Amino acid sequence: MKDNTIIVGLDIGTTKITTVIGEVAEGGTVDIIGEGTVHSEGMKRGSVVNLERATQAIRQSIQTAERVSGVKVESVFVSVAGNHAKAITSHGLAAIRRNQEIVQSDVNRAIENARAVPLDPNLEIIHTLPQEYVVDGQEGIKNPVGMHGVRLEVDVHIVAGTAGPLLNLRRCVQEAGLHVEGFALHALASGLATLEAAEQGQTVVVVDMGGGTTDVAVFKRGNLAHSACIPIGGEHVTADLAQILKIPMEEAENVKRRYGAALPELADQDLTLEITTSSGSTHAITAFELSRIIKPRMSEIFGMIRDEIDQTLGPVELVAQGVILTGGAALLRGTPELARDRFRLPVRVGRPRGIGGLTDIVAAPGFAAGVGLVLYGIGEDGRVPASVYGPDVHEPVAAPAAPVAVATDLPAPAPSAPVTAKPEPKPSQGLGERIRGWFKDWM
Repeated sequence: MKDNTIIVGLDIGTTKITTVIGEVAEGGTVDIIGEGTVHSEGMKRGSVVNLERATQAIRQSIQTAERVSGVKVESVFVSVAGNHAKAITSHGLAAIRRNQEIVQSDVNRAIENARAVPLDPNLEIIHTLPQEYVVDGQEGIKNPVGMHGVRLEVDVHIVAGTAGPLLNLRRCVQEAGLHVEGFALHALASGLATLEAAEQGQTVVVVDMGGGTTDVAVFKRGNLAHSACIPIGGEHVTADLAQILKIPMEEAENVKRRYGAALPELADQDLTLEITTSSGSTHAITAFELSRIIKPRMSEIFGMIRDEIDQTLGPVELVAQGVILTGGAALLRGTPELARDRFRLPVRVGRPRGIGGLTDIVAAPGFAAGVGLVLYGIGEDGRVPASVYGPDVHEPVAAPAAPVAVATDLPAPAPSAPVTAKPEPKPSQGLGERIRGWFKDWM
């Protein structure tokens, strides 16, 4: 464990930057004592596109968290996301002298041998995460130290990032006056914050639905076994609405959060919205029709995740026992139900757990990565500290009986064009005719 009692996570995303300050108390319990979230600037799909704007946003996020906590931040653990992060699984072997116990140096040797794989010279290793050990053919060993054998094997999940994007991230953090204590994969951090004790013995898929990307992590018996990044996120849903409805992105985000649903049947069936377009014209659209725009993109995201896992590990419903959704986009009404339909597995929305302090603020899916970075900083071993486990409080999503209320991690943006909701009159024509007419109006 780190000697520091203060550990800071800096989650740098496409749409928001979040700083989470954690204090490690005696016994390893973690209290969140500071949080600062600002709109992200200078970032796109996990990479820096404007150094100055990204640095300024990071500085603002840090300063906000410092004011809340009364603590001066000097070093941070930084999240890494985006397609520039690559992952492979490698196998390592170490011979053990006969009649000798396995010691930690033998374990380290096996891991180092697993790391000795040819990598693109432009890649920088972020994580080397041991999976399970094999001693003389005996599988499923968590810690081989103290055991006897002559052959020690280990499978290691190696995560590497492209040097350029990592250097740019590091420079932004340093320009903001901070030291980078370490990088951590975004999806790994989210899993550390949301996995429950019972799930430590299962294979679970963690899906972090951000603004620009959707990060995927497969945890097998508590270890990160597979990771990937889908280059589509909640911002793409917003862009679809903005393009089809011909309204600004800010207004589309507001409409999506307040009235949208990933499944049209879960939208408010009696609600009609009056949308004022950028050109000043006004159109009416029902919440049901609004959700019909949203569903295809959300289905595409889950379809790409399923294809990624199916092709790499096998059919997801056979290799996993559940799915955890995190990230701000996971709060869209109907998202868990749509995911359950696509993956054919129990699905729940994951929130940071096992922490104290400002739980009323950070106990939301959008803060999973930030809190997870703090937990990662305690041990830097890619495993959640045992001290954070408490009673399980979340259950798998059951069949929907009624629409689920939509929550947001950040206050909904103020409308940039008038939007009014009113009860929908009984339709005088069929749904198909109304939708066709609506598309004719907008296209």
